[in-house]
Amino acid sequence: MQTELLEGLTDPQREAVQCTEGPLLVLAAAGSGKTRVITRRIAYLMSLGVPAWQILALTFTNKAAGEMRERVLAILEADEGDPRRTRGLTVTTFHSLCARLLRRYADRAGLPGLKPDYTIYDTADQTAAMKRALERLDLSTSNWPPRSVLGAISNAKNELLDSDAFAARAGDFYSKQLAKIYGAYQETLRRAGAIDFDDLLLLTARMLASDAGIRSECQDRWRYILIDEYQDTNQAQFQIASLLAGEGRAADSDLAGLPDVDEDDLGAVGGPNICVVGDPDQAIYGWRGADITNILEFEGHYPGARVITLGENFRSTRPILAIADTLIKHNTRRKDKPLFTSREGGEPIEAILCRDERHEAELIADWFRAQHDEHSVAWREMAVFYRTNALSRVMEDSLRQGGIPYTIARGTAFYQREEIKNAVAYLRVVANTADDVSLERIVNTPTRGIGKTSLDRVRMASQQAGVPLFGMMRRADELDGLTARSTGAMGKFVEILDGWTGAGSFMGSEVAGSLHELVERVIDESGLRAHYAKQARTSGAESDAERLDNLDELISSARQFGDEYDPAADPVTFPGADVLESGAETQVPPLLALLRAYLESIALVADADMVDPAQGAVTLMTLHAAKGLEFAAVAMIGLEEGLLPHSRAFDSDAALEEERRLAFVGITRAMQRLHITAARYRTIRGISERTIPSRFLEEIGSEHVTRSDQSDAWDAEPTHDASPMASGSMEAKLSAIRAVRRASSGPPASALFPPGSRVSHPQFGEGRVIEVNGAGSNARIQVNFKGLGKKTLVLEYARLKALE
Repeated sequence: MQTELLEGLTDPQREAVQCTEGPLLVLAAAGSGKTRVITRRIAYLMSLGVPAWQILALTFTNKAAGEMRERVLAILEADEGDPRRTRGLTVTTFHSLCARLLRRYADRAGLPGLKPDYTIYDTADQTAAMKRALERLDLSTSNWPPRSVLGAISNAKNELLDSDAFAARAGDFYSKQLAKIYGAYQETLRRAGAIDFDDLLLLTARMLASDAGIRSECQDRWRYILIDEYQDTNQAQFQIASLLAGEGRAADSDLAGLPDVDEDDLGAVGGPNICVVGDPDQAIYGWRGADITNILEFEGHYPGARVITLGENFRSTRPILAIADTLIKHNTRRKDKPLFTSREGGEPIEAILCRDERHEAELIADWFRAQHDEHSVAWREMAVFYRTNALSRVMEDSLRQGGIPYTIARGTAFYQREEIKNAVAYLRVVANTADDVSLERIVNTPTRGIGKTSLDRVRMASQQAGVPLFGMMRRADELDGLTARSTGAMGKFVEILDGWTGAGSFMGSEVAGSLHELVERVIDESGLRAHYAKQARTSGAESDAERLDNLDELISSARQFGDEYDPAADPVTFPGADVLESGAETQVPPLLALLRAYLESIALVADADMVDPAQGAVTLMTLHAAKGLEFAAVAMIGLEEGLLPHSRAFDSDAALEEERRLAFVGITRAMQRLHITAARYRTIRGISERTIPSRFLEEIGSEHVTRSDQSDAWDAEPTHDASPMASGSMEAKLSAIRAVRRASSGPPASALFPPGSRVSHPQFGEGRVIEVNGAGSNARIQVNFKGLGKKTLVLEYARLKALE
């Protein structure tokens, strides 16, 4: 079996699979077969006699975890071994693992605001909770936008700062006010018995750090830890992984004494059995807290760690890899490794300068049509990548007009549909009646005679009494100011919920049946099915009829979850090593626990999980969503300064390097053909504005690139200067960028264009300088143009002329 597991692997891949003991860093270049290495390594450990339940593999999306799990099972089934060998194997995401650990240890951990029946709030729920918090503080949502405030709080939690720690660091007015909002937001969550995505990580890290008993149980459970996409971990995930891995087991290997292991070959173990796989060149999530230093400094955290490099790419052609490698070498924060392929041939990359975004979209649509008709490339094997979602609209119009099927990957579409959110809200209230946000969503959906005024009275009473809204609805007949109709409607609503939960005795025998039967019962008895059936009959619209199909699909998903649920792999229900080693069957938990596990799986669906490669359609997606995918033909649009790289990256070398990594990720998703475009003009906020080709177009080199300027009327409009950017070929324009950059080492920008001085721009006319920030390629100038107002320009490309 061990020999078979090593067949077909390259020497570095084989080395990574066989290196089972101590800390290991696998630097896996794009398309180098890292998933194959991880899955073979898991199977190899099991072939040596390591119990499946001692292995923990962590990744970032349910899709990746599912693929990994399926590959391991396929490998082991081919051995025709005992299927029980895989019992307890935990292959999951960071957030899912944390959700289950918190569920199991909530009572023991004693963390403030954490209860065993907690609800996980998604983005919409968090926004609703934030609005409540701001309302209690009498703060305006216009001055404190919920999305922005939640982003700041998320960053704090990723750095393991709770509201008290954040308040202690607050020095200025803004930070102190933000600390108050943070505290009020957490109080809102606490009252609802809820936590958000970031709390999953923060609370788990705190629990493992503070409770030696819980930490020891987890370390004894999982002796071998594998982490995929390690470059995407943030500070909280780094700490969780470190705490789970522990300090190692001196010189005693976990493999010692196992049947297929020669102990003379083990040697001394220099640290914990933690294997991380990743690529610093694909670290593109710094904006949401990922810390690239976690992978760059792995050897510092684990002295004596082995480092194995996987540089051979099995996905892309040689020209595609060549330009990707040429581009990424402009970054300094990286670990250099070869990026190569043994495959010969491959078409050059096409880089086209278009007139505007419509011309760009038409060219891409024509290119896709040619790939499909002339090269027999299936629609599902093609994709369009862009830096921001706003670029998709014109591309959609062109594909639609060209009769090309397409789909847009924009996150958790199914679970964001109205009917599904309503059904899930019912289920969340069943699982946690303190969840006021979910309760208010469905208390009058469908309409049941509970008016807004009545609900406001009950809500005010619940806040004054410090009890959940549902608890106060039980006592609605005790409140003044409610009509008999509202009181009766609330009583019926409470009665319905009690029927589903056994009046709160959910764990008992009063509520029988399976998970999918419960979901079906909730959908039917809540009136949701009848509500949407009536809506479909009234409107006659296919979209309304599809709502019923979606509700049925939710029932199907619950059935699938129940069928695939492995209690031995669930940290909440893990029975202990003795039970598994004895071969005894583990019991499926009570219905309430299964419902909570199902709701967690819904809440933690990631963007990449919604990309369906089996669809017969071109996929449109952001570069961030494209990570981990591959397509035969890829079009990357909008390679312009301010788009890619994004304008937010101009003030920071670190941010600019992340933008370059983002372009690198997009390029390396292409397997056979790659098309890159920039537009001479792009419409922004309804105004057509002149653009500058992205510096990345220069940095990919020219050896494997066919460049074409199809902007046609580049010289059609008069210009006010003789800038080389104003005419000529695309190569000439890129040369002009190089010349401007070389000149940036001259006098400071503020000396050339001091505040108050008059300047002239070829498109915007005359203006007066307000201020200049930054230096060199990061210099930005703010000018007040006559009739146009203030504009901020990248000085390197602004083509300004001093008039004084």
